[in-house]
Amino acid sequence: MKSIIFAIFAVALFTACSGKKYYEPEETSNNIELNKKSMSSSIKSMNRVGATLNDNEIITKQGVSQIKLPEGFEFINFTENGEVIATNYIDKILIGENERVVSDVVVAASKQGDKLALLYSNNSVELIDESSSKTLFKEYSTISLANDTRIANPVFMGSLVLFPTLNGKVIIVSLVTNEAVRNVAVDPDNEFNNVINLEVEKDSETLIIASPNKLISVSVREISSKDYELRDVIVKNGYVYVATVDGHIIKLNTKLEELAKRKYKYAKFHALAYSDSLYAVESQGFLINISDDFMSDTVYEFSFDNEKRLIAIDNKIYFDSDYITLP
Repeated sequence: MKSIIFAIFAVALFTACSGKKYYEPEETSNNIELNKKSMSSSIKSMNRVGATLNDNEIITKQGVSQIKLPEGFEFINFTENGEVIATNYIDKILIGENERVVSDVVVAASKQGDKLALLYSNNSVELIDESSSKTLFKEYSTISLANDTRIANPVFMGSLVLFPTLNGKVIIVSLVTNEAVRNVAVDPDNEFNNVINLEVEKDSETLIIASPNKLISVSVREISSKDYELRDVIVKNGYVYVATVDGHIIKLNTKLEELAKRKYKYAKFHALAYSDSLYAVESQGFLINISDDFMSDTVYEFSFDNEKRLIAIDNKIYFDSDYITLP
């Protein structure tokens, strides 16, 4: 009887494993120079705009920095002057070389001039005048117990500051009156609905907002939205590019009208990057380069451990303790 049960279990296990589907390109190319370099250590933590290494050095849009954070702090953003903002996820944030005690755990932050915008783990937001240490605005939202780890930072936009929240909305606050002038509901219904992308496309002056399941654009004239299960989203050269859970790579304009789309069967994308054209990192060890008109693509073999952290910033892809620069 035991042997029969074991046989049934083995068959079931084999069937389950053999039922898994993986992306398999028809052909790959080796005709790419990735300029691979090593970092001082592996990636410990990361967000939308950078990462912290195990030895406390950081990665930002400027590349690998030799700045070392104090023990216990992790990078979350940088100021308009290039100063690093970091949090100890307890009771302090670091701005440049200055530590500041805060009232709760900071998970996202931005600074412009003397104005410091904070998002706390309890889903409250706060605007502080650093010169006087005065709280100019504070608002509490419903506590979110389940969050995507890609938490967007607040964004300063002219006379406004935009606070992404952990429960699927954006609070827009006037820097003139220090009052909320509008709330944008991004994705209030899903379990994982914190804002993972919040940025302004400067040419069209359009705000692009994303949660794990929703994409929204807000301009002076209109608000548009699309439902996608998102793996990643980037805004480049007036276009919005998304990678979805079901293996699509899509090019949209800032009104979120789909301009082009490509399907990669069974693909699981880790990140999107952009050099002269779009690149997508696929979990089985492939780097897909899509032409700007989306009419063709080239698939390259790209060896990395998909169980370890990977982040793409502009034309660089950082993974484990290495990084590459895309041509």
